[in-house]
Amino acid sequence: MRKYSFIVVAITALFFNCAQNTHETKLKHTSFVNPFIGTDGPGNTYPGATVPFGMVQLSPDIGIPGWDRIAGYYYQDSIISGFSHTHLTGTGAGDLYDILVMPTNSRFNKRIEANNFKPFSKFSHEKEAAAPGYYMVDLLDYNIKAELTATERTGIHKYTFPKDSLSQIHIDLGYALNWDAPTDTYIKVIDSATIQGYRKSTGWARDQRVYFQIKLSKPFESYQLYKNDSLVQNEATGINTKIILNYKTKDDEVIILKTGLSTAGIDGACKSIALEAPHFKFDVYKKAADSIWEKQLRKIKIETNQLEKKKIFYSMLYQSMLAPTLLSDHNGNYKGANDTIVKAKGYNRYDTFSLWDTYRAAHPLYTVMHPKRVSDMIRSLLAHYKETGLLPVWSMQGNETNMMIGYHAVPVIVDAYFKGIKGFDIKLAYQACKASAMDDARQIEDYKELGYVPIDEHHENWSVSKTLEYAYDDWCVAQFAKALGKKADYDYFRERSENWRHVYDSKSTFMRPKFGDGSFVKPFVPKEYTPFFCESNAWQYMWYVPQNIEGLIGAVGGNEAFEKKLDSMFTLNPLPTDKLPIFSTGMIGQYAHGNEPSHHVGYLYNYVGKPWKTQEIIRNVLESQYKNTPNGHCGNEDCGQMSSWYVFSALGFYPVNPAQGIYAFGSPIFDRAVIKLENGRSFVIETVNDLKENKYIQSVVLNRKKIKRNYITHKEIINGGTLRFVMGNKPAPKSNYTMALSSKVYN
Repeated sequence: MRKYSFIVVAITALFFNCAQNTHETKLKHTSFVNPFIGTDGPGNTYPGATVPFGMVQLSPDIGIPGWDRIAGYYYQDSIISGFSHTHLTGTGAGDLYDILVMPTNSRFNKRIEANNFKPFSKFSHEKEAAAPGYYMVDLLDYNIKAELTATERTGIHKYTFPKDSLSQIHIDLGYALNWDAPTDTYIKVIDSATIQGYRKSTGWARDQRVYFQIKLSKPFESYQLYKNDSLVQNEATGINTKIILNYKTKDDEVIILKTGLSTAGIDGACKSIALEAPHFKFDVYKKAADSIWEKQLRKIKIETNQLEKKKIFYSMLYQSMLAPTLLSDHNGNYKGANDTIVKAKGYNRYDTFSLWDTYRAAHPLYTVMHPKRVSDMIRSLLAHYKETGLLPVWSMQGNETNMMIGYHAVPVIVDAYFKGIKGFDIKLAYQACKASAMDDARQIEDYKELGYVPIDEHHENWSVSKTLEYAYDDWCVAQFAKALGKKADYDYFRERSENWRHVYDSKSTFMRPKFGDGSFVKPFVPKEYTPFFCESNAWQYMWYVPQNIEGLIGAVGGNEAFEKKLDSMFTLNPLPTDKLPIFSTGMIGQYAHGNEPSHHVGYLYNYVGKPWKTQEIIRNVLESQYKNTPNGHCGNEDCGQMSSWYVFSALGFYPVNPAQGIYAFGSPIFDRAVIKLENGRSFVIETVNDLKENKYIQSVVLNRKKIKRNYITHKEIINGGTLRFVMGNKPAPKSNYTMALSSKVYN
């Protein structure tokens, strides 16, 4: 009888699980994505419509400036001033917001100074929704429903109007927010359903150009065209131009507006609409955008009974694909970094390279998920080199912003080379890497002469951080030179890669700012935020020697001393009296997950034979620093880096040295994950005993063979196979698990 009861229960459970799994498989991966994550708090993301790596980011703008509204939108606000076509995702830079469109009618005409007296409407989150490639909101003061979707280079608006004799659509090129300011704008009325023009602006991107064509599903009855607030006819050129289109609408009448973009010319913008949005069937575009996202999100299929974690994972996977963004149009033309119109032949030109952030995990993730697209990204970096003589530092919209530090296009290129990414000129790539490393700008001249960047009077000297990050990039150049048989270059850059030792102070056991005469700065308080560390303090930059972790361990005094210092990093909590800058968020002791220099630190216990401590801290970060809420990011999302950290770490591994070709183990959080690779193979990650309390790896099996190491190689992933983690609720007994040498490339 007991045996029979057990069988009944087992069959019932099996049926229930099968039914649950069947239901889950029917749900689209896009249904798990929450585009509002990061729109509150410090995340600085936008909720609007875009497609993976697309030129158009069509999203609502509150219309009021400020740090919280860097991406145009802030979840705590209650008004919307329109929908503009370009936005940055998760940065601290207030730029773009091109071509603002706002539907209105006679029901409401209030204006406020806070948004520069632009039209606006109240809105409620109860009547707002977003999904990959789609955004919807009710503009409550007008009773107008606004819906947005996008193709790669075209934004599509759907406005459902109530009955009104003065329904209007405002198209405002003079609108500007935060750092952005128009320098020259142009509007021309082609016919009663077609408008063309351009918006040129300056800001973070000093010379930004957006050419557009707008097509409307319903001809406008009349219009008012303004040049600097004066009415003109047919066309307007000036710093501040706008047009108001007038309609009489019936109840629930729909007007579709399509905006094609190009950075090179109006012809390219026209072609964007002609090829990507030839009709006015909004739902067709919305469905197509959803399908494009679904295809990309399906590249990683996870299995878990924890729905919230599944939603966070796919939301992070979604956000990892919002940048870089397309720069070239269908003619192949784009605005080059040398301010000329350049043609990309045989590839898509990308920009928005937030390299100080994204070289750490986002670009390594792309080599796993999007190797074909990575080839175009590398060619884009090399195009920038051909246009300017240097690789980009932080490039956007065909401009070098020179924001942040390092020459981090180098590890992105070197990583792609060693991982076998095809389609780019290797000789040119090495030439570009070397040229950027040998340039004398940004204190590289001092660095070459002294072996470190000295303190100067600049408010963002960042001397220690520059020294450490230049040294890492030098290691990448050295490995590239070695692979190409350039021994003299290898020896030179390998020696430079050890320059971190020149700012290491053995007495304090910290990286410490130095004057040009070789003396260390006094006084020195490691937890203080000073101009000598880039958005960090000495605690957070202490660990930045990913090219020689063994050397750093030795300098600190060996495994035990290094472990104790790591322990202090995660337990030395800031005091209430400590002054923490805006970028010090996601704090665990002195560890700041809200900013990139800390992102690899939790994995360093692997290198001193204490992998269980890595497993503890990584699981802590995964569970405490990412939420399925608007304030679900603990810091700026930074063009895919914060989200890519989660994607890697949730799967169970992470690229501590981003150009090495290995991934250190952490603590996986899903029962099963399948990465569907572009080469047709699959890499499966299985987790046995996947319970919340089971954060510790007990054993690892790769392709049915038990392995005694704390890492997996990129080649092993790309070859396909199965990686199995057996988990437990206590640290595994002492074992001889080994970590790969941090200075060796595993290609």
